[in-house]
Amino acid sequence: MSQNTGEPIDSHDENGEQQEQSGRTARSFSSKPLISTEAAGQHAAGAGAALPLSTPKSAVSSGAKKPSVPRARRMRLSLTRVDPWSITKVSFLLAIAGAIIQIVAMALIWLLLNSIGLFDNVTQLLSKTGLDAGGFDFSSVLSLSTVLSAVTIFSIFEVVLVVVLATIVAFLYNIVSSLVGGVHVTLGDD
Repeated sequence: MSQNTGEPIDSHDENGEQQEQSGRTARSFSSKPLISTEAAGQHAAGAGAALPLSTPKSAVSSGAKKPSVPRARRMRLSLTRVDPWSITKVSFLLAIAGAIIQIVAMALIWLLLNSIGLFDNVTQLLSKTGLDAGGFDFSSVLSLSTVLSAVTIFSIFEVVLVVVLATIVAFLYNIVSSLVGGVHVTLGDD
């Protein structure tokens, strides 16, 4: 840390170096003087430009150099194996989310169709054409509870199917990647 001279320290710059008021010496955390503010003022007055307090002596005497920008690192990696159990868990949760979305979407669609009177109009159309076959009520067959029950049963089968297929694909990927080396991915550090 810096030496304790009993004088208040005003601020820290972005490099972690301490700056003090004019007439005092700015010190780094290693307690070595960087440049005194009086010397910086005299040197800057001679050069016609003001320099910040945190400018090292080497930068003042030799001119400020632009810091080099590090190049982005690139790594080429291969995905050679996936864990089938983790694929099973993730696919199960995604399939459950998809099932919930399907049920809610079907309920909203049914409410929209019912509000515009589609089911009543289809029932009236069937009765006028004589295809109602003895008082067939289209709206009672496609009630909200019937539609939601059918969509729920379909979603349960879909969840099971998605989980089984995803697990089988994970096992197949492991077999194929042992033969050809897996999927090659290039990652960049931006």
